[in-house]
Amino acid sequence: MSLAIAAIGKDEPSKGGLAIVSVKSADVFKVIYKGETVNKVKLNLYNAASAIVFSETIVSTEGFILPLNFKGLDAGEYTLEVIDASGKRMEKIAYGMIEQRDNIRVAKIAEATGKFLVAVQNPESETVRVRIYDSANNLVHNETNEVSGNFAQVYNVQNLKGSFTFEVSDTTGSVKTVQF
Repeated sequence: MSLAIAAIGKDEPSKGGLAIVSVKSADVFKVIYKGETVNKVKLNLYNAASAIVFSETIVSTEGFILPLNFKGLDAGEYTLEVIDASGKRMEKIAYGMIEQRDNIRVAKIAEATGKFLVAVQNPESETVRVRIYDSANNLVHNETNEVSGNFAQVYNVQNLKGSFTFEVSDTTGSVKTVQF
């Protein structure tokens, strides 16, 4: 069981960010939020019938990480609505619907400074999303690719100082998060 995130188009670069990642437990997902300014953030989680199953308001100075525990909820597609001073964002979460596959690889290219290979194996058409976060968890790169078959691309992150994190997901629900 795992997470699927649906996105339309490319996000414009900003100092804020939102990510939803699965953790080792198949029932828990982390909401990672970074705002551009100090503001109040409203979270609503809707089930497939558009009924609110969770709601919370958080006043945050720099952001937060909030675990969402889906244990006891029915398998299905859920929608997380995040409302802050910059507007409203929606993210889709597929809970308990898809078997996790280990088809995503992120690897440092030997002998190449700051270059990493991201590869996704899949014989079908799908959407591959690559997000890169800096050491302060700021989203510095967000890319969505419509691919037919396998996907591989080299990313150059030599301009990033300190640690950074790759988050790669596909439409089958596979998500891989790797920190370097």
